[in-house]
Amino acid sequence: MSITIRPATDVDKPAVWAMLEPVFRGGDTYAIDADIPQDEALAYWFGPERRVFVAEDGGTVLGTYYMVRNQKGGGSHVCNCGYVTAAAARGKGIAREMLAHSLKVAPEFGFRAMQYNFVVSTNTRAIDTWQRAGFEVIGRLPGAFNHPVQGYVDALVMYRSLV
Repeated sequence: MSITIRPATDVDKPAVWAMLEPVFRGGDTYAIDADIPQDEALAYWFGPERRVFVAEDGGTVLGTYYMVRNQKGGGSHVCNCGYVTAAAARGKGIAREMLAHSLKVAPEFGFRAMQYNFVVSTNTRAIDTWQRAGFEVIGRLPGAFNHPVQGYVDALVMYRSLV
């Protein structure tokens, strides 16, 4: 597998939606309404100020992520990202590739740190991936996420300096 990560274009939106839909409908990793319509989901993912990328192999889109400043003004040097991997590509290192790419390009966009504001505590694969990449859990929001199967679970705030 030879993964290429590039900026997303409007042509990628159907492939991005194909990845977002099952994740958002599953309701267990993102704090997004599970019944969000396609146009609203894409407006969220490709929202203002977001840089959106896709990971592909041989022209097939296998993952997507966005990067956006976490806060404005005095907090604009910290970015936030969201990542989704196609169901058929999970467990093949796509998320790690996208994470590595985001860590590489974030400083090029002027970011000095990366923060994930709301990592669902049951998303252990993601937490493990982020921690292996140097992220620390700096906060825990008790019962902040209503998981569709496990009920109220914690959400984590994770952070990593880029300098």
